Amino acid sequence: FVLAFLGWIGIIISTAMPQWKMASYAGDNIVTAQALYEGLWMSCAMQSTGQIQCKVYDSLLKLESSLQATRALMVAAILLGLVGVFVSVTGMKCMKCMEDDQVKKMRMAVFGGVIFIISGLAALVATSWYGNRVARAFYDPFTPVNTRFEFGSALFIGWAASSLAILGGSFLCCSCPRRETSYPPSRGYPKNASSTGKDYV
Repeated sequence: FVLAFLGWIGIIISTAMPQWKMASYAGDNIVTAQALYEGLWMSCAMQSTGQIQCKVYDSLLKLESSLQATRALMVAAILLGLVGVFVSVTGMKCMKCMEDDQVKKMRMAVFGGVIFIISGLAALVATSWYGNRVARAFYDPFTPVNTRFEFGSALFIGWAASSLAILGGSFLCCSCPRRETSYPPSRGYPKNASSTGKDYV
């Protein structure tokens, strides 16, 4: 549960960070006195003095469809993670809720783990899709050199967070209640009949 919870916190941090991609200074680019970042919600410029200026995207409809889909996946991952937290806490052994029925309590923990796995997969798809777009634009020969971007720190945090969420959810799924196998009653060996002087065939 701790792993999945940390992964969910990481997904929130990754979604809020503006460093999803950063301006590349590779090749013939001249290193300027500012660093350019772009995220899901805003674009930022950091001066050499450490001052950061950010601008929120003006219109949602003017954004690329892939960016809107990435936003939707990350928000869905956060909401699913929130549901997974509440469901998993209900299934924890240290909680008093549903302590009368241990089987249902374990099933709640398993259900919470499944929700965490789905949340982690949604975040993993979003970050990988965004990273693929950044890499394709970087290696595209038609992309101007001064407009190329590289992976930002938010992508790496998102990858690590989604992996933690999936791993923690998998561990929660391991608390599935075991089915009690009913074995047939063992047959006792027949007692040796007392010899009565007659042989039976």
